[in-house]
Amino acid sequence: MASTLCNYLPELLCKFPAIDQTLMRGVRKTVDDSFKSFVRAYGNVIDALTTPLQHFLNGLESLFVNTPWFIILAVMVLVVYFASRNMRIVAVTVIGMLFIGLVGLWEDTMITLAIVTVSTLLAIVIGIPIGILMARSDRAQSVVNPILDVMQTLPSFVYLIPVVMIFGIGKVPGVIAVVIYAVPPMIRLTNLGIRLVDREVLEAADAFGSSPGQKLMNVQIPLALPTVMAGINQTIMMSLAMVVVASMIGVGGLGKNVLQAISNQFLTIGFLNGFALVAIAIIFDRTSQAYGKRLQRHTEVVHG
Repeated sequence: MASTLCNYLPELLCKFPAIDQTLMRGVRKTVDDSFKSFVRAYGNVIDALTTPLQHFLNGLESLFVNTPWFIILAVMVLVVYFASRNMRIVAVTVIGMLFIGLVGLWEDTMITLAIVTVSTLLAIVIGIPIGILMARSDRAQSVVNPILDVMQTLPSFVYLIPVVMIFGIGKVPGVIAVVIYAVPPMIRLTNLGIRLVDREVLEAADAFGSSPGQKLMNVQIPLALPTVMAGINQTIMMSLAMVVVASMIGVGGLGKNVLQAISNQFLTIGFLNGFALVAIAIIFDRTSQAYGKRLQRHTEVVHG
């Protein structure tokens, strides 16, 4: 029926008009060649810029892997306890980490922890200043918001293409891909937290003659901390999710094991590594949420 109808209609109405393929090939070739030329021209500069990150990542990974397991576990228990003050979360941490060690995934988990730690720190260092800038400037917000929308809707696999073309394959490119994927919530929630600070509190700070810097450091950031902590929580969760995808370009740890299990159809190995990632995610999530709630209660007590 449809083909019959098209016999009586102009071709333009039956076949969607497309750009000429020769023109498309020319555009693609121009863009790809320009990108490759840029990478070749500035390859040494890019390597120099990423070398400190490589050293930092290797150092932290070596520390986590080579430190005896009971010391790592004791430090984790102390950090979880002082952050959450909740013995149930401490018990979950101990059980989860013992499970990981008993199934032989301790070293891979330490590698993953190092990658997630470095990625989260980088996301915080990059995200908080951009979030503050957005909170203080509507124009900056109108520029950054569409970029964040693209970053959050672009399929995670697509991130890997430009990252591999610029930085190659390895742990550092993987960390960069994880940071690009995980940094948007950090920026958005920092911006939101500062913008939600009570206007009357800001007016009181102005009345006491606070400078913009003093107002930011002593009033806005402390009051926005619970929301900023929610951003850190989201960043950690997204980093853990992206670690598996980033294993395709050379990131080791649990993600690499999951990828190998998929390739070889090893159901048990895949599930064990997946459960290890879930255990880490639960520990980070519950701890950061509990810390955020403590900050929230403290803020309510201090400011009524």
